[in-house]
Amino acid sequence: MNFFDPECQESARKDVKFGLCDDQNGTKAYTNTDNPSRWIATVQNDSRVELIFTAIDNCVIRGDEECERERCDGMLTSSEHIYFVELKNQKKDGWAIKAISQLESTILFFMANHDISKFKYKKAFACNKRHRPFTVVNNEVSKRFFNNCRFHVDVQASIIVFRPKQISVCG
Repeated sequence: MNFFDPECQESARKDVKFGLCDDQNGTKAYTNTDNPSRWIATVQNDSRVELIFTAIDNCVIRGDEECERERCDGMLTSSEHIYFVELKNQKKDGWAIKAISQLESTILFFMANHDISKFKYKKAFACNKRHRPFTVVNNEVSKRFFNNCRFHVDVQASIIVFRPKQISVCG
């Protein structure tokens, strides 16, 4: 299972702001810059880190593969970052627990096939267009997720790309 399959990756982008979309119709997730009404999650990339979006569901893992295991919609990567993202457009309760389960399953798939240690910034995002921009995750769920995956999980529709400021030292 190749999470870096070029057929599933979009071209790298450095946009300050863009959206992640999933039409919820069996097609793969994608990025978008010109139609915010379609965005399920907003990526805020003030440092203009070069990011690659990879569609996982319906591309890296096709619909008929690994049917017994869940998978998330996609991931954003740079040389230092790996962010897994599950995109929901649902009103029903329980969506966050389902999304977190999908993220965990996908991260475990990834770790079975790739070296996760090369990434400095690791995070998972459960995003839902129909719920508040930020939802509190039960501490027990968050701790279990971290213990299983070594990733922090956020339930929010904003993905902030972290990059520490470079400090110049004058001699």
